[in-house]
Amino acid sequence: MTSSQTGDLAHRMADLARTVALQSVDDVLRDVTSAAIELIPEADTAGILLIGKDHRYQSVATTSDLVHTLDDLQMTFEEGPCVQAALDDVVVRTDDFRDEPRWPKYSPAALELGVMSGLSFKLYTANRTAGALNLFSTHPNVWSAKAETTGIVLAAHAAAAILASRQTEELESAVASRDRIGQAKGIIMERFKIDDVQAFALLRKLSQDSNTKLADVAGQVIATSLEPS
Repeated sequence: MTSSQTGDLAHRMADLARTVALQSVDDVLRDVTSAAIELIPEADTAGILLIGKDHRYQSVATTSDLVHTLDDLQMTFEEGPCVQAALDDVVVRTDDFRDEPRWPKYSPAALELGVMSGLSFKLYTANRTAGALNLFSTHPNVWSAKAETTGIVLAAHAAAAILASRQTEELESAVASRDRIGQAKGIIMERFKIDDVQAFALLRKLSQDSNTKLADVAGQVIATSLEPS
């Protein structure tokens, strides 16, 4: 990678980093795939594949409908570069699908769609979800060392955005749970004329006896208090 190319990547990544706090995770991922097309001219189209533990998947931030089709094929066949990168390898490179024996079902299907080569990068997202940044080209033997380096950097940025989004969601969920528990304690204190320590102890016992999360028990208490008497 030349000094000029390194500078382009650094400037683009700085631009992406500045917008993370101001954008939704979907917008960040779209910026990542757009940057991939901009910085890796060999790539004709790009997208991100997310796979959950229950094998449900999302094809997101795609730069064309072709990527959705390719992701659908991979999940149907349970094979392909995006799946392999999401679940196993860090970088999966195919220079020519005509000579790609790893995916006997997917490779011919990709060729029928005019896709000749692919480059996929693992996203280190979370234990419950795997992901990959995926690039495709209509030409064979196009991927350079620069393409791999740039893709790795962009994949790391995408993964960071996903993790930050999940941490925010978990924090918001924790705050909401705390608020529900506090509201339920107040209802129990008023109803049974007990203090907050006794009210919390009662909530906890209900949770243990019913093998139900404390926040869910609190929600049931709140719902019951809203029912007409």
